[in-house]
Amino acid sequence: MNFELPGIYPITDTLVSGISHVEQVEKLIAGGAEIIQLREKQLSSLDFFNDAENAIRIARKHGVRVIINDRVDIALALNADGVHLGQDDLPPDAARAIFGKNAVIGFSTHTLEQAIKAVKLPIDYIAVGPIFETHTKQKQDAVVSIEGLRQMRNAIGDFPLVAIGGINARNILSIFAAGADSAAMVGAVVADASMIEKRMAEFLAFCPS
Repeated sequence: MNFELPGIYPITDTLVSGISHVEQVEKLIAGGAEIIQLREKQLSSLDFFNDAENAIRIARKHGVRVIINDRVDIALALNADGVHLGQDDLPPDAARAIFGKNAVIGFSTHTLEQAIKAVKLPIDYIAVGPIFETHTKQKQDAVVSIEGLRQMRNAIGDFPLVAIGGINARNILSIFAAGADSAAMVGAVVADASMIEKRMAEFLAFCPS
């Protein structure tokens, strides 16, 4: 499939931002987002479905891809561009069988061993983290660190790699220097709803040309 990771990979979150996925998507697109992941941990399935449906409709008007976090059922029902899976979610090979070859499938890893195993799966990219301490997830995995990120890059070759967890303006250049292709960002971009468009644009300026 034709898929290339953007330098900045924003993730929406209604709890962190205080606004709907639709509103976050509109602001992220205005700031230059090319692919957006919708992550929802508190809304009912129905409310998330309705919010995501409208968000996807808006994104498609702008040629922006939308990935659904965890919820394979909602991603499939809405014909989203793909799904991002965690270690305890539906196995990637099962998701690929459901979605077909054209869907984007991402997979979270937290250790070197997991990353090495993941690159053999039918996925398009792996996410590694948390690189730094983060407060946007209730269940925290052990911090990977910049050195851990560098080790994973060396171990997996040129497989598409997204760094996530605690990334901000002070440390973002270090994740690219360690070999990440993309920085997945939640709080640093969406925590202040009034600044989402500005923050998105500002972080894009950090990306390697």
